Amino acid sequence: MPDLIEVELAVEARWVIPSGSGGVLENHVVLVDDARVVGILEAGAARSRYRAREWVERPGHALLPGLVNTHTHAAMTLMRGFADDLPLMQWLNDHIWPAEKQHVDEAFVRAGTTLAVAEMIRGGTTCFNEMYFHPRIAADVAVASGMRAVIGMIVFDMPTPWAATSGECIEKGLRVHDACRHAEHVTTAFAPHAPYTVEDDTFKRVRTLADELDVPVHMHVHETAHEIEMSLDRFGVRPLERLARLGLATPRLVAVHMTQLMDQEIRFCAAEGIGVVHCPESNLKLASGFCPVAALLDAGVNVALGTDGAASNNDLDMLGELRTAALLAKGVAGSPTAVPAPVALDMATAGGARALGLDADIGTLEAGKYADMFAVDLAAPRTSPVHDVLTQLVYSGSSAQVSDTWVAGRALLKDGRLTTIDEEAAIAEASRWRGILA
Repeated sequence: MPDLIEVELAVEARWVIPSGSGGVLENHVVLVDDARVVGILEAGAARSRYRAREWVERPGHALLPGLVNTHTHAAMTLMRGFADDLPLMQWLNDHIWPAEKQHVDEAFVRAGTTLAVAEMIRGGTTCFNEMYFHPRIAADVAVASGMRAVIGMIVFDMPTPWAATSGECIEKGLRVHDACRHAEHVTTAFAPHAPYTVEDDTFKRVRTLADELDVPVHMHVHETAHEIEMSLDRFGVRPLERLARLGLATPRLVAVHMTQLMDQEIRFCAAEGIGVVHCPESNLKLASGFCPVAALLDAGVNVALGTDGAASNNDLDMLGELRTAALLAKGVAGSPTAVPAPVALDMATAGGARALGLDADIGTLEAGKYADMFAVDLAAPRTSPVHDVLTQLVYSGSSAQVSDTWVAGRALLKDGRLTTIDEEAAIAEASRWRGILA
């Protein structure tokens, strides 16, 4: 009998779902060594050929690629429920920006990001794309927790808790980029806030630097009708056309929200390879509009999913987000076949990886990619009986059913327990900040 091949980790599950478009494998094992998937085999074949230093059995679970939260303001978990049920600009101008000016510092960002990462890990998210102040602190939290993150070098042409000018934003952001160059599982992106808070000259500098550093450009774009009106009044063109004139409408652009799109703009996004991030629950809560997801997908645009910040959602639950995305798309398109369950799952996994330029390493479970994955226990009343595992996950699954989350083969959630974050301390610190913000 030949010697068994030794690997670091084997996860055996009732169902393995390598990707939204890859079908469902029953009673298979994902084999992991040196942080990456080395193979996916039927359970009997895996046991006859491999031994693992840790063999995890999840007989009632589905095992999936980790969810990619492609738009977050993680530290804003401390503002969860802080100013609810208001229009976007009133919410920003009268509540969020004044509170940020008064309270947001490194301690705020550390506490809020720690709480956010704990919530995301518990929900099966293994990577988040961040846009907020003091990005070096968010990077530190990601590294300490083992989470994968793309940290935004945020840019405003107005004073913020991070910097007084756009030039200072960029200078500080470049230092964050340099500091993260060798950080485990952390990369960077430029994150100019929005067309209405960033000037043309700043956008031109961001475009040049993003090309030089080979990083994405993560930005709110076409979020509301008011944004469109402001751009037409000031620049004579809609925001997307302005960005195109400035050289930013490229495959590097990660355009968030995109609720205000004309047919020709959808075609333009497809032609230029622009990635769109859909944040359905935040858009619904702020009544910002409806992203035409089905039309974008039909045109060939890569669509990813994000939760936005907990101040406008009010959670970071990507399983909930993908369900809302699938249901909302059917209503907007007027078709029950728009965005079926496998497509919604792809948006929440591979779609996010593609938008961030990480699809060579994450987004699906396949040999050679990092073992970023999570397990969901489907042996619960809300997901029984399982006629179709994919549709059950999308339309019935809950983050409360996530039992395990791994990033690069490291268990960040094991049997329902966080392994790298002191959850009680994170909640206690969040409660302390509630008293400060009140």
